[in-house]
Amino acid sequence: MTRRLDVRGRIMLLTVALTALALLAAGLALWIFQHERVDTSLDTTLERTAEEFTTFATTAVDPATGQAYATTDDLLFAAMGNEVPAENEAIVAFVAGELRYQQARPTLDFGEDPDLVRHIAPLTTGDRAFISSVTTARSDYRFAVIPVQVGESTPGALVLAYDRAAEQADVVQVVRSYAVIAVLALLLLSVVGWLMAGRLLRPVRELREISARISESDLSLRLPVRGEDDLAELARSFNGMVDRLEGAFASQRQLLDDAGHELRTPITVVRGHLELMDPTDPVDAAETRALTLEELDRMHRLADDLVLLAKSGRPDFTVRRATDVHDLTRGVFEHAQQLGDRAWRLVAAAHGVVDVDDQRLTQAWLQLAANAVKFSEAGSRVEIGSSLTDGTLRLWVTDHGAGVAEEDRERIFQRFTQAGHDRGGAGLGLPIVVAIADAHEGRVDLESAEGIGSTFTIVVPVEPEPES
Repeated sequence: MTRRLDVRGRIMLLTVALTALALLAAGLALWIFQHERVDTSLDTTLERTAEEFTTFATTAVDPATGQAYATTDDLLFAAMGNEVPAENEAIVAFVAGELRYQQARPTLDFGEDPDLVRHIAPLTTGDRAFISSVTTARSDYRFAVIPVQVGESTPGALVLAYDRAAEQADVVQVVRSYAVIAVLALLLLSVVGWLMAGRLLRPVRELREISARISESDLSLRLPVRGEDDLAELARSFNGMVDRLEGAFASQRQLLDDAGHELRTPITVVRGHLELMDPTDPVDAAETRALTLEELDRMHRLADDLVLLAKSGRPDFTVRRATDVHDLTRGVFEHAQQLGDRAWRLVAAAHGVVDVDDQRLTQAWLQLAANAVKFSEAGSRVEIGSSLTDGTLRLWVTDHGAGVAEEDRERIFQRFTQAGHDRGGAGLGLPIVVAIADAHEGRVDLESAEGIGSTFTIVVPVEPEPES
């Protein structure tokens, strides 16, 4: 089974292939452009020489007579003396379809290619000037035929011919040089690209290696962050994800440890009383039954709280809907009065409609009210209120009880933790309130003074709904 190319190999294959295609296209364009440039230059030279000869034929004067040339032969001979062939060019004269004159030292020996002579000879007997091409066994030519006739003398023609293949030889050399340079550049690109691709993909390779090494028991590995590019952002995102996983696993382990401890306590109590119970004593049996049911109720409440906290991270934990804050406040106040013998006061009830989960907020708000009852004396004042200002909903409960010590103000929001003056319970009430506030992208604030009381406030960012 063949091994598939890795990302680095695929990137290099694609890069080299695209670069090779680009260089090939550039080479073909260079080849075509240079060939057309040479052909255009040849045609321009042939046309200019033909015009010069035409002008000479109409204006030239025979030095011997001071008059115009008497015959075509004399005119062509004189014209040959006025022209100097360029490199790879031949200038010849035909009279009556036969080669008559040729430059003494031509750079292109016209007569050495009989196929060329046989092809052009018949074309010199016409009366129209033209430019054409011909390919023989020896070479490729571009030529111009300029017919001329003086009076009634025998007609002739001046022929200008270029060895087109020789002219194009420079183009071939340029393209060959380009091909060599292109191949070298492609090789250099391959080497440099391979090294650079390896360097750029190093974070991805490290991500793969570290991902394979990370396990539930070891979440300490992190990706090194280098620079400020997209790969650096990938490393930061990955590290953040692992941080969250590590926190979640740690929280899960702590939850299991704490839950196990809290559940073992009532189980131990129930077991101890059952073992010591005298089944023949109706009073002892009744007392043991009552205690057992109480402990089972405690376990049931603990299980419900744990299930609620487990659900708090799910997207469907809250179901938001348009809620009238004033009605929500009045409803919570009425339910809170059933929690204990306190001097209940509704100090503020905001007006407005917001998009929240009213049932979850009611649950959290009543939990704060229950805590206020737990940590205050009978008959003391407990205040409930709400406000809605600047897109922020605040729901608070103020008691005039024991207050919270400075050293306890952070840890009381942790699971299975209570303030120093323990009043019973599993220590899950405030964590549930925090979970509900978090689900609303909010928070829980605390203001407290020992011996004076505390104010717990649920702060939720909201966008007021238009009232109907």
